Amino acid sequence: MPIIQAVDRALQILDLFDEYETELKITEISRRLGLHKSTVHSLLKTLQSRGYIIQDPDSGKYRLGLKLMERGNLVSQGMDLRNIAKKFLMELSLKTGLTVHLVILDGKEGVYIDKVEGASGVIMYSRIGRRVPIHSSAVGKVLVAFKQEQELAEILSGYVYTRQTPNTITCEAEFLNELAAVRKKGYAVDDQENERGVRCMAVPVRDHTRQVIAAISVSTPVSAHDDGTDEQIVDCLKSAAGKISEQMGYGFC
Repeated sequence: MPIIQAVDRALQILDLFDEYETELKITEISRRLGLHKSTVHSLLKTLQSRGYIIQDPDSGKYRLGLKLMERGNLVSQGMDLRNIAKKFLMELSLKTGLTVHLVILDGKEGVYIDKVEGASGVIMYSRIGRRVPIHSSAVGKVLVAFKQEQELAEILSGYVYTRQTPNTITCEAEFLNELAAVRKKGYAVDDQENERGVRCMAVPVRDHTRQVIAAISVSTPVSAHDDGTDEQIVDCLKSAAGKISEQMGYGFC
C-alpha cells in the first residue's frame, strides 16, 4: 500500500520533538523537514485542531499536545491492565466454560485487548485488537454507563447508532435508558444486539481513582443460554472484576 504523504509529514513533525527539543518555531520545523512554511503551517494547524500540537500564544512556538499523553497513557494502561487481568480471565473462563473478553474504551468504540476462549464453544466475531460499537455491545454499555454527564454527552455527540441486528438499539433516548439500567444493575447485557446468535454479559473494572477503565465480559451462543444461569454468571463476572480492580488499586484510596 502507498504511504499517504500528508500523514507521513504530520508524523515527522511529531517526531521532531523530544526531551531536548520541547518547543519549535515553524521556521525550524520547515527547515528540518525541507518543506515550505505554508505546507508546515497547514499540517500544524491540523494537528493543533486535534489536540496533538499546542502553540504558545506569546512565543508562537509549537509543542506536543496533551492528546499524545492521553493516547500514551491508554497504551500503557492497556498493557499493564492486560498483564494483571490475564490470570483472572483464565480463571473466569475455566469456571464458566465461556469465552471471556477484556475491553477498553478508545474514543467512541471499545477495543478488545485480551480474550480467552471458552471450552463450551468459540465465539467467532471477536479478536484482540478488534473494535466494537458501544451501543450494541455489553462491554460498550459498561464502558460509558458510568461516565460523568458531560463526558458522556461528548461521546454521544454525533454518534451513529448503526443497526447490527434486529435487536440493536438505534436511538440515543433508548440508549440512555439502557445505560441507566446498567448503572442500577451494575452489569450490562447484549442479547444478540451486536451479532446474531451471540449473547454477552459484562461488568466494569475500576482503578485507584474509582473510574471505570475497562470491562470484562463472557459470551455464549444463544442456543446454549439458560436464564437460570444468568445470576451465577454475573456473580462470577463481578468476582473476577473485583479482583482485577483490587490489583489496579481500587479500594485502597
